[in-house]
Amino acid sequence: MSFQPSRRQFLRQTALGPSLFCSLAAGWESLLAAPQAARPAPRYDLLVKGGRVVDPSQGPSAERDIAIQGRRIARLAPGIPENEARQVLNARGKIVTPGLIDIHVHVYDGVAPLGIPADPNCIAKGVTTVVDAGSAGAHTFPGLRKYVINVVDTRVYALLNISVVGQSTLSTDNPYGELLDLRYANPKLAIKTIEQNRDVILGVKIRLTRNIAGDHDLKALGLAREAADAVKLPLMVHIGGSYSPLKVILAMLKKGDVITHSFRGE
Repeated sequence: MSFQPSRRQFLRQTALGPSLFCSLAAGWESLLAAPQAARPAPRYDLLVKGGRVVDPSQGPSAERDIAIQGRRIARLAPGIPENEARQVLNARGKIVTPGLIDIHVHVYDGVAPLGIPADPNCIAKGVTTVVDAGSAGAHTFPGLRKYVINVVDTRVYALLNISVVGQSTLSTDNPYGELLDLRYANPKLAIKTIEQNRDVILGVKIRLTRNIAGDHDLKALGLAREAADAVKLPLMVHIGGSYSPLKVILAMLKKGDVITHSFRGE
């Protein structure tokens, strides 16, 4: 026997049912549309957590957290909450320090025999700024700038070698340096190169060891002095094993010049 709904049952099925469905749907929509409790945006991009901060310029040498926003240190304090930063770097048990500076490197890798790659040996080890000490001369400096200074992450400055060929000749297999022929020492070209690259060249470099400058080291030093004085920048002088007495070499230096390779252990 088939079931025949009454008029009341029929109305419930056709009117009340859709009404109930619509009410439920509306409830879900209102629930989904309800504003969620907004999580506050992190205040900092990076939090270096729990390291021993050593900064001689500011004084602290203690465990501190460092909060960084953009390219700036926004806060230095103990116990900065981790949820205030987008990224947290655990530095516990490590020393955290401003980037180190090395004023004597050779990073003309592949050209100067003493050259090493800048980034793996500098910024990767905490040295953010370096001065290449004469790897390049006037003829080879454009390559140092194009292939090293302009592309590496390490901030690289340079001292220009008074020899136009820079330190491209001397190696363990070829013990003859860049100033054995004084015709390679060209103050005019050095001055021109420095003036064109004032933003990265900080001075003039010369090496006076006998197998590099021979017995005319004072003449070579005089040419380097000429270039340095013309551009009003200091000299860095590599001494040790030179032909001329040290006191004579020192007499040609001025305030602000730098002597390198000057320590001799007993």
